[in-house]
This record gives sequence, C-alpha cells and structure tokens, in this order.
Amino acid sequence: MALAGSTALRWGTRLPSPCPAALLLCRPAWLPAACERPYSSRGEEKFDMSMYPVESIRNFSIIAHVDHGKSTLADRLLEITGTISKTDHNKQVLDKLQVERERGITVKAQSASLFYNHEGINYLLNLIDTPGHVDFSYEVSRSLSACQGVILVVDANEGIQAQTVANFYLAFEAQLSIIPVINKIDLKNADPEKVEKQIEKLFDIPTNECIRISAKQGTNVEKVLQKVIEKIPPPQCKTADPLKALVFDSTFDHYRAVIANIALFGGEIAKGQKIVSAHTKKRYEVNEVGILTPNEQPTHKLYAGQVGYLIAGMKEVTEAQIGDTLFLYKQPVEPLPGFKSAKPMVFAGMYPIDQTEYNNLKSALERLTLNDSSVTVHRDSSLALGAGWRLGFLGLLHMEVFNQRLEQEYNMSVILTAPTVPYKAVLSSAKLIKEYGKDQITIINPAQFPDKFSVSEYLEPTVLGTIVTPHEYIGKIITLCQDRRAVQKDMLYIDENRVMLKYLFPLNEIVVDFYDALKSLSSGYASFDYEDAGYQSADLIKMDILLNGNPVEELATIIHNDKAHAAGKLLCERLKETIPRQLFEIAIQAAIGKKIIARETLKPYRKNVVAKCYGGDITRRMKLLRRQAEGKRLMRKIGNVEVPRDAFIRVLKRETDK
Repeated sequence: MALAGSTALRWGTRLPSPCPAALLLCRPAWLPAACERPYSSRGEEKFDMSMYPVESIRNFSIIAHVDHGKSTLADRLLEITGTISKTDHNKQVLDKLQVERERGITVKAQSASLFYNHEGINYLLNLIDTPGHVDFSYEVSRSLSACQGVILVVDANEGIQAQTVANFYLAFEAQLSIIPVINKIDLKNADPEKVEKQIEKLFDIPTNECIRISAKQGTNVEKVLQKVIEKIPPPQCKTADPLKALVFDSTFDHYRAVIANIALFGGEIAKGQKIVSAHTKKRYEVNEVGILTPNEQPTHKLYAGQVGYLIAGMKEVTEAQIGDTLFLYKQPVEPLPGFKSAKPMVFAGMYPIDQTEYNNLKSALERLTLNDSSVTVHRDSSLALGAGWRLGFLGLLHMEVFNQRLEQEYNMSVILTAPTVPYKAVLSSAKLIKEYGKDQITIINPAQFPDKFSVSEYLEPTVLGTIVTPHEYIGKIITLCQDRRAVQKDMLYIDENRVMLKYLFPLNEIVVDFYDALKSLSSGYASFDYEDAGYQSADLIKMDILLNGNPVEELATIIHNDKAHAAGKLLCERLKETIPRQLFEIAIQAAIGKKIIARETLKPYRKNVVAKCYGGDITRRMKLLRRQAEGKRLMRKIGNVEVPRDAFIRVLKRETDK
C-alpha cells in the first residue's frame, strides 16, 4: 500500500536517468573533496589508476589476536577515507561470509583500496584485513606477502595474547614496518600504559611509537592513517619493468569463474592482454582488472605497486595457484618466491547422512573447496557409513567453520567423524618398502596402520604451543600440559601479572578439547597459539574394538600406548549405551593385538521361563533355565551383531564430553 502523497511504482517502470553533471554535483556530504574518486574523463565509471605513482602507494595489513578490534578498525578507516558511507550499520563490513558475522570472527582475509589526501598529496592505501585465529594463520602469511607494513592491534584491556606474538613474528620475519596500535582505550578497565610496557618488553618497540585509539568511537583513528603514510615505505618496483604479478588469494564465482587477487611487483596489466602463469605455463586473455573498494570496481589498468583483482577465464581455482607469478606472453620473468602450501593438521571423515545425497554433497564440496584451497579431499568409504571423503583441515575451528558453511551456503547436513592427525611409520620390511616405493609412509586412516613387526619406529606430529595466562593459573595449566604429554620449553613473565609459557605438544593431545579445558581452568583469560614443530618418535598402537570377538573396522583408532586403557574403557562404555540389546549377550571389548584392555557386557533380553512353575521340584526350574542358557549360547554363535547406523554416528562423532 503506497504512502499518502507518494507515487506508486510498478515493476518494469523506467526511472529517468540523471545527467552526468548532476551526478558530479551530488557528492555525498560525508565524502571530503580531497577523497573524491578518481574517475576517468571518458564518462565511464572506471578508476584512472595512473594518477597514483608508486611513491604514493602504501600496502598494509591489520594483524591482531582474535577479538582485538581488527575489523572495527578497518570499518573506521573505510569511513574516514570515504570508501563507505558513515552509518550505524557499518559492522564487520569486510567480513562478507555469514559464518563470520555470526561468530564475530574473520575467516578469510579481505582487501580494500582506500583513497586519502595527506598534506595535499593523494595517496592510494591498499588495506588487507586478516583473520586472528591460529587456524587461519596461513591466510595472514599470504596477505603479508603483498604488503610493506602492518598495523599491530593490541587490546588495551587484555594486553598481548598468544596470537599477537605469533603474528608479530610473521611480520618481523617478513621485514615489514610495524605500527603498534592500542585499541579499546574507551573501556572501563583499559590500561594502555601497561600494554605499552608489554610491547616494549616483548617486541622491543619504544612506548612513544604506540598509538592509543578507540576504533568503536573513532578516537585517534586518523593518526593511524597518517602514521601509515609516514612509516610504511612505498613498494620497491617500477611501471617500466616487465609485468610481474603475484597471486596471493583467489575465489570462485559461478558466473565469472576464478577471481584472482594480485599484487603487482612490476609493469602494468590491462584488459585484452595475454598473460602466462609461471606455475601451469597456461596462457590466458585478461577479461577484467580492477580494485576492491571493498566491492569489485573495474579499472582500465593496474600499475606497479597496486593491489587488485584479475579475471582471465580460469575455470578452476587450481589454475590460480596461490603464490603463482603472472607475466605477459613472450615476456617471461623470474618467478617470485611463492608460499609454502597449506599443511593439514587435522583429518576427519565426512559422509552424507543419506547415501542418496552423495552426488549433491560431492558437488557442494567441490564448489566450497574452490573458495577454500587449504582443505585437502580424499575419497573414502566405510562399511557402516557408506561412501564419503576424508578431509584435511588446518585446525578444529577451520573444520567447524567449513562444516557450518556447507550447511548455510549449500544446505547440506553431514556426518563428521572424530578428528585424527597424520602419523608416520618408518618401514623396516623390504616387502612393504617395495610396495610403497619409499621407506616412510603417512597414515591418515587407522585401516592403513602397519604391523609393528614391519616398522622400525612410529612418528607422531608435534606442535610448539604458546600459552599467555595470568600468573594465578600457572599451577593448573602446567598440570594440564603434563597430562597431555607436553614438554616445557620456556617460561617468561611479560609483566608482573602475565606469563608466557612455551610447550612442545603431541598434536593429537590438543586436537579435540585442549583449548576448552584451558579456557575452563583459566576462567577464559588464557590464550593459546601453536605452530608446526615436525615429527617425533612415539609409542603408537592400533586399538581395535571387538563385538563378540569380531573386529569393527570403523571404530579402530591409533593412540599412544599410555592413553590406550582410558580411551578403550571410554569407547566401550559409549558403545554399551548406544548398541541396542539383543536376545543374546554381547561382549564389547577394546583390544591391542591379542590383548584385551577393556570390556563391557551388554546383557541380553531374557524371557521368564520359570513363570509357569508355581511350586514343585527345584530340578524342573533348573532344567528350564539350563535349556534357556544353551539356546542363548547357540544364538550367540550364529547371531551377528548389527550395529545400527545412528549408533555409529553417536560414537564416531566428535564429543568433547568425557
């Protein structure tokens, strides 16, 4: 129903188009004259990027621990430079995924080009907002390759956390300029002086270089932009050089195929040019180039030092290899140093709830892995759960986010089995070495676990964990780490209240519930971060689950010898609760080789055969009970235990409750 005095518009009604002069006059009030967009004079809505020589370009990232205010600071920077309008709805503008907005975390690094006038000079600032969680540190390291400096954000209330330390060293090793920013100074318990001292002690950055801001209220945020221009150097490259572009990220669009995010380290690129990938040696024609503001904005050209996107008819994300170098056809260049490929830390089986959904899940997985190239996919099958896949993830949160995106973006519900880690075995059997073609194999499925007589040693993955905690929780946390077979490497007091602990952990000990246990022990104050530390020798065994003496392949697990008894007992108890009772007794056993280490007995249903005996001789009762027992024994010999599918799901699904 139309409002009084308004004109009702029907679908298909053409609105009069405003004249170009009127559009130029209608500059929004919030956009300063100095920040007007550099449209080209052709009347097309395309940016003229030649206005920005290399000297006036700054490429930088925002790095921080989870929830220290990276995305909020990015929102304020976008508003100040006039990239987005200033409204109350600007929250996590660069976090485009539904899962990011729901969880309040950044999962995928996003970039945006900002135009800013400082002391009469127009600058092009390319900002990359990065994730803060340890599982997505691969995104951070990739983003830093396209930058010359970083803004290191630290919460004035919480101080330096584990991921702050990890991200600082990523930037430090890349030899980037670091601008320390203390955020949330508007909070009641904020203590910026203490945080400045922590930064000086841990990172050797003078306290007078720290900028105190409140990203939420916009306090001092303008100073951050000025510091970016003054302290971060422009890219070291020339437009006159041959084209050399680094692919640092890629996404998949169902209509335009692969969209590659590129940073130009030399030359220029324009629509219609023919380019070659240094990795695949394939040739492409450029269909579109542009910048992100933060939405895609086509331009005529991109020049040396600039960051933008490229569409060139690549059909698969594997063609836009992360770390690849693009150059002009017949003008080859020395490829840029790429990135280490993402290394999966956690593996889990994924199966459709109903096998009729297999093909739908297959296409959903293919499309989602195009946008998340760090997930590895291998075909797998299970007698109980049917056909499926074994997926490799960078961590537990990565696994949960991937599962949530499958549900939200593709409406697929799946069974996700308990996470496992990749083990290695050094073979001693000449027959096995000949079969595999190498003397060391990686085991991601317990079914592949070789017998100990044909192996000289087993290896398990380890990680170097960093824990930052208030000092009153040290005792509990050290006990927790010792329970998880961790070895202490370092202990450092950041200030009088906070301690940084470094431990070498076996990865399988932290992969399920360590983070939850740590948060619980420290009332949520401790933070945890880890990095890969290679493999170490370990006393590993394969634990089988037997039902009436028959092994159940799907329930076999690889476990450390010290933990086998407790894990076997837990699994037997859980199976006893989930397997339905039969007419015969079921023995549920955990076994290592021939040795039984835990047992639970599921009692049978039993008819009251002596109900009709209302007196008389005791031998009559005994005879009936004996005949029933013989029948049960015979039934147990010939009866198969059918474990229902939902029982497998309840046992195999990751459960944090012990």
